[in-house]
Amino acid sequence: MTPIAPHITAFLRERLPLQRGASVHTCDSYACSFILLFEFASQRLGVTPSALSLEQIDASLVMDFLAHLEAGRGNSPSTRNVRLAAIKSFMRFVEYRVPSLLEQSRRILAIPTKKTDQPLIQHLSMAEMQAILEAPDTQTRYGIRDRAMLHLCFCAGLRVTELVTSPLSAVIWQPTPSIHIEGKGRRHRVLPLWKQTAEDLQGWLAVRGPVSTPALFVSSQGRTMTRVGFAYVLSKHVQRAAQTCPSLVGKSVSPHVLRHTCAMILFQATGDLRKVSLWLGHANMQTTEVYLRADPSEKLEAIESVIPPSLRRGQFSVPDRLIEILRGQS
Repeated sequence: MTPIAPHITAFLRERLPLQRGASVHTCDSYACSFILLFEFASQRLGVTPSALSLEQIDASLVMDFLAHLEAGRGNSPSTRNVRLAAIKSFMRFVEYRVPSLLEQSRRILAIPTKKTDQPLIQHLSMAEMQAILEAPDTQTRYGIRDRAMLHLCFCAGLRVTELVTSPLSAVIWQPTPSIHIEGKGRRHRVLPLWKQTAEDLQGWLAVRGPVSTPALFVSSQGRTMTRVGFAYVLSKHVQRAAQTCPSLVGKSVSPHVLRHTCAMILFQATGDLRKVSLWLGHANMQTTEVYLRADPSEKLEAIESVIPPSLRRGQFSVPDRLIEILRGQS
């Protein structure tokens, strides 16, 4: 039996961050997947997680684990696919370290992913976005910080991780105010800032004060702002904005909705998916096509460009009630 502990440790500490250059967020996501898998296997096999062996993680156990995620934990098929992708990546790594497990690994790699629904993206109107940006009290230090965070996240279309991990040095003032972003997959991009966004950032930097962290945005304790912290800030200001913008009442607004809103505004302004893809830092254009499906203006142009068929209008005569009753009796 081959202990699993040294191999999973090498995978998470060497393979992902050093050899593949995975981000901290990706490593954390993979680690979470294995925590769930090993806890499930521990309960199923009656051994402690540290005593598990590679031979025990077979295709049958993985299939049962995936079923448990959906039925027991209520996870969506997309989450199930993320967990499966982590397991498959680990098994490919194990193949080279323990060749005797090749057949077992091949069976796990053959487990198919589940097809998932592709709903339309959720985004805000410009009036809703403006109400959220005006919600923070800019007479206070944290109100200035919140306005700058919300404005930057929206105008640059940032992922929440990109926002909270950006250092002070990411902001470039000359010759044009812009921000340097290291995005998903270590893809770098430089985005120009709107004049008002740059002013909001300058206002925050003026009151940020000396703190130990190099992060652009900090919490009330002077530490780097977290993903959860920004989600809380956003939720608080959405509730406040809903008092003046009724369409926000009951609407779920996550940090990623701000990114979607930026993308939709860019697409409607330019009509060029390539520019939207470059702005958001997408690896391929297929990812950006979700905004094409969500924008009705493209479909309206298609309808207006087609001459509809000329149909003869018919005339419907209401049948007599008595005759209908008699026919029903025959």
